[in-house]
Amino acid sequence: MIFALICLDQRLHTPMYFFLSHLAIIDMSYASNNVPKMLANLVTQKRAISFVPCIMQTFLYLVFAHTECLILVAMSYDRYVAICHPLQYTVIMSWTVCTVLATMCWSCGFIIALIHVLLLLRLPFCKSWEIYHFFCELLSVLALACGDTWLNKVIIFADSVFILVGPLCLVLVSYTHILWAILKIQSGEGRRKAFSTCSSHLCVVGLFFGCAMVVYMVPDTSQQGEKNKILSIFYSLFNPMLNPLIYSLRNAQVKDALGRVLQVRSR
Repeated sequence: MIFALICLDQRLHTPMYFFLSHLAIIDMSYASNNVPKMLANLVTQKRAISFVPCIMQTFLYLVFAHTECLILVAMSYDRYVAICHPLQYTVIMSWTVCTVLATMCWSCGFIIALIHVLLLLRLPFCKSWEIYHFFCELLSVLALACGDTWLNKVIIFADSVFILVGPLCLVLVSYTHILWAILKIQSGEGRRKAFSTCSSHLCVVGLFFGCAMVVYMVPDTSQQGEKNKILSIFYSLFNPMLNPLIYSLRNAQVKDALGRVLQVRSR
């Protein structure tokens, strides 16, 4: 609905909503990749998945997860420029820059996911064929390999630093500058609204990055597998539901655009 709304309403054709449309696509794809099979497994006794669909599910899950991390950074940079450099906003965040940023996010997500899958496919699988997870998550599939997984684990950790710690630091730096600019706002009402928006955005970002960092960067323990299953539910199910609520449906411009579209359709 949000993606269609952004396409239909000319007033939403801005860099902010350009990145929101990408986030909407990612959230839809993310949920579509994991949820149907997960629900099927919960309501039926047949919980099997063949090797190729499992690897494809792992690949797509990694593509969307990596791309979302980078899109969230692009969105925080867009908000930083809009609030801290409003007079230069249209020059800095031109459509060329936005397109390049979005293309880089998707390309990096695709390439990194492909590296993980290729490293996974080189391994022999001779252990139990039972995946201890709700879907074909990378670490759960890797646990079934009977070869040397040292290289895979090193790449996963390096990837976590590059795609989780690095982007999270950039997001925090952007929002630190944004909050500093907000404190200079004279209007109490304006300051309150800005703080409300920033705090909700940071909560979503913190939940997504925090859960992913615990899953992929905390050393393995005897009970880690169960915790990882629960945490993966948060960033693969709850985040796609929270993102539209936090980033779009609380936004006055989106509400106004929805009202205009519904009004036109009713006529």
